[in-house]
Amino acid sequence: MKILFLRLRVMWRRFRLGERHQQKDSLHYATQVDTLMRRASPFSAWQERANWIIDIVEWLRHTPKVSLLDKEILLRVKQQRLHFLLDWLDANRHVRRVVQTTLQKTLREAAGPELFCATGLPHEPAFFSELSEHLVKLVLPKPPFEADLSALFTALFPTSEDADWLLELDQQSVARVWKLIADDGIAHTYEQQIDEALIHLATTVVADGISKAFRQRLDAKTPLQATPFMVLRRELETYLYVSPRDEAALRSVRMLIAVCQAQTDKIYAHLDEHGVSVSLVYRVERMRAQLTRMARLVELRGAIYGTPDHHREAGPGAGQIQALLGDLIAAHHHGSSVRGLVKRSFSLLARKMVERNAGHGEHYIARDSREYSAMFKAACRGGVITAFTVLGKSLVSGLGAARFFEGLFASLNYAVSFIAISAVGGVLATKQPAVTAPVLASKMGQLDTVEGLRALLSEIALLLRSQAAAVFGNLIAVIPMMLLISGGVLLFADAPMMTAEHAQASMHSLSLIGPTPLFAAFTGILLWLSSLASGFADNWFALRRMREALTHQRRLVYVLGALRAERWAAWLDRNVAQIAGNVTLGFLLGMTPVLAQFFGLPLDVRHVTLATGSLTAAASSLGWEVLARPQFWLALAGIASIGLLNVGVSFACALTLALRARDVPRRIRRLVFRAVLRRFSASPRSFLFPEKPPAVAPTEPAVTEVLDSSADDDIASPQSGAVAGTPSEMARPPDSRLG
Repeated sequence: MKILFLRLRVMWRRFRLGERHQQKDSLHYATQVDTLMRRASPFSAWQERANWIIDIVEWLRHTPKVSLLDKEILLRVKQQRLHFLLDWLDANRHVRRVVQTTLQKTLREAAGPELFCATGLPHEPAFFSELSEHLVKLVLPKPPFEADLSALFTALFPTSEDADWLLELDQQSVARVWKLIADDGIAHTYEQQIDEALIHLATTVVADGISKAFRQRLDAKTPLQATPFMVLRRELETYLYVSPRDEAALRSVRMLIAVCQAQTDKIYAHLDEHGVSVSLVYRVERMRAQLTRMARLVELRGAIYGTPDHHREAGPGAGQIQALLGDLIAAHHHGSSVRGLVKRSFSLLARKMVERNAGHGEHYIARDSREYSAMFKAACRGGVITAFTVLGKSLVSGLGAARFFEGLFASLNYAVSFIAISAVGGVLATKQPAVTAPVLASKMGQLDTVEGLRALLSEIALLLRSQAAAVFGNLIAVIPMMLLISGGVLLFADAPMMTAEHAQASMHSLSLIGPTPLFAAFTGILLWLSSLASGFADNWFALRRMREALTHQRRLVYVLGALRAERWAAWLDRNVAQIAGNVTLGFLLGMTPVLAQFFGLPLDVRHVTLATGSLTAAASSLGWEVLARPQFWLALAGIASIGLLNVGVSFACALTLALRARDVPRRIRRLVFRAVLRRFSASPRSFLFPEKPPAVAPTEPAVTEVLDSSADDDIASPQSGAVAGTPSEMARPPDSRLG
């Protein structure tokens, strides 16, 4: 309401004042323009002239901090300012001559092709050097630029919205600006600099294209002179220096640029299949940007030499120059972003890690009663070994070693325990969400039919059911095994496993009233980080071709024999992800509290299976009367919160990363979450326990209700990227096999 009132007030003032308001603005503009233009001096230093030009453009693009005008009206105001400036110069010829001389002298002295071959493009040869350069530019002040047109250009247009204003200029205004700032000599100089920029970009592309890292992923047997990158350099030189007006030569250069861009797609496909390197992704992205810039410059050069002389009063290729300058502004602001640089370089790595985790996560999903039973038994084996992990942790705590060594021994205890669980085919419940969430994200990217949504709902039910089986198995096994261990310690040592003080402290540390939920959520993040380490190790092993390297390693073959070396390399290839994830998780759980204490942070870890074992050991040490104490039941409630937060936070982190890596639209996510909630409210048992085939029918109305209620808003709109379906598809009865 306030904004509407202010808009009406502005409109009323304009209506009441009429022409007097416009005359007032004109007088105000005239004063400012007169002050700016009389500062022009061709005898000033280049830096002073550059600052004067920046002030002029700042006046043209000035936008009030608080404005009720929309974007289109603001663009129109900027154009009106430019028209007023040009008209004022036409009316003051003596000032115009000084301004024109100053502008042309400044542009004539700004030599070098950096504006065309460096603005908005990565400079450094490697990712981390480019990242450090961006960070330094954010922190340190920029040095004064001397006769550098690239630096002047970026200072003239400090926001990405300036590209819209520049592209909206009409041809008449562009022609008047061109006559003011340039002549035939300046135009010829910048045409030469465009040629130099093309040669510079082609040389950089060739240097990367014929490198060993690129040729190994394309065709290493192709002679260097036959690669598209070398051919592009030769054809470009022929076009620039031999036949600059030959249309056939221009078409050949365009075709070779497209061929080189296709080569970068092949490198991406190879990386996607055999492992991702951040450094190589950065170099490929840099090459793609350079090829795109070359294509833009070639189009501009073709327009320059293809424009008849009687049509060049607005400057040769005026439309292409506008498009190029707009592209330079957008590329500069896109390329100077640290967040954008990191996102572009790590997006493919994140997707590959997600896909590898999804491949491992398929093994942790129970799809029928038999697999549910197998998952439960595997979780029981994991719970049995976890009981001995709790015993080892108790022994480490009783050593009285320094805090660092206590954390180191605890880390080794965890790592050995987790590796042992994997070796015997066991399952640790809280490790599942981080590798099963990417499986769910991969299914969310296939929602192009109503059947796809139904299949996804069944997949979610299966996934959560598998999580429940693992949690139940871990807890059911760790409790009796921990009681047996406590009884054995009491029998042989004639003393309880924990002292009364230690048991009370352990029970208090698990209480729901306290920092236990916070520590449990933090542990969920550590569980997710361990899955990232698992995916990274798998990617690294594939990228370095370690399986082939170990298979043919001469000393290894000499010691083990060729067949055993090959089998050992294949086994390591299958299990390197699990080993890396288990070791990483062990050290994260053991060393994180030590490092947090070193920095004065009161952080600790809470793992549901380990916490259950600790509570069981504490209760058995205190005796049966502990069941009557409220501290025991608060600790039991704390363990329930630990389980929920371990699984929930780990799953949420992994799912968020997977959805971002796969670019799943938010509309799809909302649709799925709403459907899951409705199905859970209709049949919560199906998310916890396996169902018999006849028990599938009660869950169908929930799915049908979701599909019917969401058909108009979410499903039937193909333009929105949501699930689409024809009326006949919408009328189909639900599949009786969906759980």
